[in-house]
Amino acid sequence: MRALLAVLLFVTLTLPAQAEPVSGYAFLDDSTREMQDDEFSNPGMVTVDRGAELFHELRDSEVHSCSSCHGENGAKIDAKAIARYPVFNANLGGLVTLQERVNYCWEINLDRFPLTPGNSQLIALETYVRHLARGEKVNVQTDGEMAPLLAKGEALYNTRFGQLDMACQHCHVQHQGQMLRGQKLSQGQANGFPEYRLGRGRITSLQQRLTECFVSFRAEPFEEGSPEYDLLELYIMSRANGLEIETPAVRF
Repeated sequence: MRALLAVLLFVTLTLPAQAEPVSGYAFLDDSTREMQDDEFSNPGMVTVDRGAELFHELRDSEVHSCSSCHGENGAKIDAKAIARYPVFNANLGGLVTLQERVNYCWEINLDRFPLTPGNSQLIALETYVRHLARGEKVNVQTDGEMAPLLAKGEALYNTRFGQLDMACQHCHVQHQGQMLRGQKLSQGQANGFPEYRLGRGRITSLQQRLTECFVSFRAEPFEEGSPEYDLLELYIMSRANGLEIETPAVRF
């Protein structure tokens, strides 16, 4: 009997990862799902509202705001275009995340000082813009000029880091669905970012979450906006292809 249980346990822990992407929403308890679904209860909506203010803001003698180009309440923004980020843009130097694209417009089109990666205003704008595409399916390009960049991102995803000698795939591929410190490990999908993290009490960008993960397995994190994090963001977002955007998702 013990031998049979041991075999069953081994098989359970070594089953191949689920091929189809599954949103972290599927791993939440009912109360957290209800919180995310109700815009009045979802704490991430505060950041969406802040992003909306910045989107429509005119400073001093300025004559243009984000809404000047993209319409009142983002009416001219193409949700399908937002769902494709990160994208390859040769004119902007290659791989461009949504946050970087927002910052480019902030600097070039509004003639303002660029915001540092992870700046609260920048995250608020990113959250607002992604929220405008809520319900649209993630559709990151995986062929053409993106293919070699994806390969680099996947290599980083599978690289062991830190004193615990862990890689992203250990939690989110090998052990998805298992329990860790009272939480069920999800696939680590990024379709809800920026998301509100209850454990931190704040809205969190994908690259901020990567830093939290690196710290948790005692590794030196990369800088937000670094090529390494951009490549990881590209690969992680591509894993979510086909999932609906949930920004701002609520997670622990």
